Amino acid sequence: MVGIGFRREFAQELIAGELIHPDFIEFAPENWMHIGGHWKKLLHQAVERYPVLCHGLSLSIGSPEPLDQEFLRYVKSFLEEYQIQLYSEHISYSKCDNAHMYDLLPVPFRMDAVRHISERIQQVQDYMQRPLVMEIVSYYTPVAAEMSESDFISEIVRQSGCQLLLDVNNIYVNAFNHQYDAKEFIAQLPLDKVGYIHMAGHEKVTPDLIIDTHADAIIDPVYDLFEGTIQRLKPVPVLLERDYNFPQLPELQGELNRLKAICNKHWSRNHALVSGNI
Repeated sequence: MVGIGFRREFAQELIAGELIHPDFIEFAPENWMHIGGHWKKLLHQAVERYPVLCHGLSLSIGSPEPLDQEFLRYVKSFLEEYQIQLYSEHISYSKCDNAHMYDLLPVPFRMDAVRHISERIQQVQDYMQRPLVMEIVSYYTPVAAEMSESDFISEIVRQSGCQLLLDVNNIYVNAFNHQYDAKEFIAQLPLDKVGYIHMAGHEKVTPDLIIDTHADAIIDPVYDLFEGTIQRLKPVPVLLERDYNFPQLPELQGELNRLKAICNKHWSRNHALVSGNI
């Protein structure tokens, strides 16, 4: 199944399902938890029409301070109220000493960081009573690395029991910027633990630097990496990420159709989400 992010810019069109009709929608719970009025009404309409997955932005699993228990209570209540089938987050951090940096910053590839993050993931999973699906983020400089990134990710998955969100574009971006082979990197991951896939576009800003933007069309090499990757995986949900700079909706539907055609080529047409059929 192939979905798209629920965005205010085309919320009405998504609900109508005429110009664009994904299999599911995704949104960040932080952006909708305390909303009311018109937008809450639209949210209810969207949830009635589509299965929903949530992709968080503010958990900051790599932060040094304790987890925000009040935030976790709000998220858990929201996920239960809207019967969210999957909750994903990022292997990164975005706040320190209560300073919110509004970006996803890389965590050092070190064993002490593995233990810290794994313990925090376990705490969240125990509280939420569901597995977390953790995304490998794009980054532009490594920080005090003492082990390979693939070993770092694999150890977090092993020690925490979480699932893995494979953002294929992030891996393409990282491989280009840090000059490693994306296919080899993916082959080194615990692919049996992949529970979700993201696909997105990026921008090449200099000959040796590309930036993950979520604002551009997916390029052919990323589609090729995606197709090679899914042949190694069990069927999982696939999301088209587009956060701004939106094209005409038929163009977005075309990207959904291309992703779905690749999935159907290698996977059964009927497969389940993590916690239920859609």
